[in-house]
Amino acid sequence: MNDFAGEIARAVAAGPVSRPVSMEALRRRLDRFDFDAPVDASDVLREIRSLFEDGLVQVTHPRYFGLFNPSVVPAAAGAAALVAAFNPQIAVWSHAPAAAEMERRVLRVLLAAVGWNPDASAAHATSGGAEANTTAVVCALAAAFPAWRDGGLRALPAQPALYVSEEAHHSFEKAALVTGLGRGAVRVVATDAAFRMRPDALAVRIAEDRRAGLVPFLVVATAGATASGAVDPVRELAAVAAREGAWLHADGAWGASWLLSTTRRHVLDGIGLADSVTWDAHKALSVPMGCGVFLTRRPDVPRRAFDVAGPYMPPPREGADDPFRTTMQWSRRAAAVPLFAAMASLGRAGVASMLDRMAALGDALRERLAASGFRTVNSTALPLVCVTHPAMEGERRHAGRVASIVQKRGRAWVSPVTLPGGVRAVRACITSFLTTEADLDVLAAELREAVEGGSSHE
Repeated sequence: MNDFAGEIARAVAAGPVSRPVSMEALRRRLDRFDFDAPVDASDVLREIRSLFEDGLVQVTHPRYFGLFNPSVVPAAAGAAALVAAFNPQIAVWSHAPAAAEMERRVLRVLLAAVGWNPDASAAHATSGGAEANTTAVVCALAAAFPAWRDGGLRALPAQPALYVSEEAHHSFEKAALVTGLGRGAVRVVATDAAFRMRPDALAVRIAEDRRAGLVPFLVVATAGATASGAVDPVRELAAVAAREGAWLHADGAWGASWLLSTTRRHVLDGIGLADSVTWDAHKALSVPMGCGVFLTRRPDVPRRAFDVAGPYMPPPREGADDPFRTTMQWSRRAAAVPLFAAMASLGRAGVASMLDRMAALGDALRERLAASGFRTVNSTALPLVCVTHPAMEGERRHAGRVASIVQKRGRAWVSPVTLPGGVRAVRACITSFLTTEADLDVLAAELREAVEGGSSHE
């Protein structure tokens, strides 16, 4: 399985990061599969691979500098294939004890990295950061409003309010929708020059909302913003949340991985003061999509929030929580097994080295782009670089057009971004442990050509 994963990785690296894709041509190509007659499985798999080679942005490519979609450690890819083949159902411990114990073992490492005692805290795998963040909202509701579980929002004394920064992930808006809180419950707090939530602005916003009759119940600290990589001052926000009696959640979907780094762990200072943390292994720990994690130092709350009983479910095993009783999911994939495989195959030192190297490449990218006339507009020690250029100030070479030119050429992939205050920039993030300094040279050259090139790119 390692050989197969390695062969795929080599094939991806040898090709372009992206190709133009015609929706019509893709649909015509799939017309041969009408499902009326069977097609040999080997032919089906060969065609799927070919479709993936031709019809994807290759996020595992060493020169993909886009969103948080990493290359995959071969052992993790192999473990994902084993999970698919054995197809364990991890709703209850008794149905998949081996998978449940692998998950427990690796998640205890993450709990300890946050700074919590694994025996006095809890964690479970999620489908990703959106589910983990929604779990945080539900847990905060359960902790703040005992009547909510049976009476719902109508049983609450007033409109609950949750607080996020201008750079927070928009999954909290979705969480407000699906929990019935409504979008108005999401209160946006101003950021400072580094795009971090301002604790003073949070305190003022909460005071204003209390006077208006709202009930603050949740503060969200962003630990590695998607757009800018900003890390909110968690320690200061924790003081405000404690004073206000609010649950503090740290959304470290991307940034929390650097808790396992030797050179950047300090960036996450104070994260252990949070009541809960989101941590997506499938963002920076180089495992396949579908492996997020929710962690909490208040292990009684998830059960209070989610516990239901079903007469068709097996009895619980003493000493182990059945995940369907403490999480949003019921049927549940063994999503943390690939993380177990990655951590086991790399070891703690190997994981730290991978993260340290990615962070160092981020520093090197800033230097290369500065030498090419670009100006960095974000401030983070994590490997996410947002830049502008004097030539990008007009409409002919704005950030969106520059990113589009780079994408169409296919040698690298970056994205445009708009930061708080309307700052428009090109965003480049180190997402692959396969990226080298030579790949940074290619990206710098592609960006220079995109901002300085002639009309041939239009």
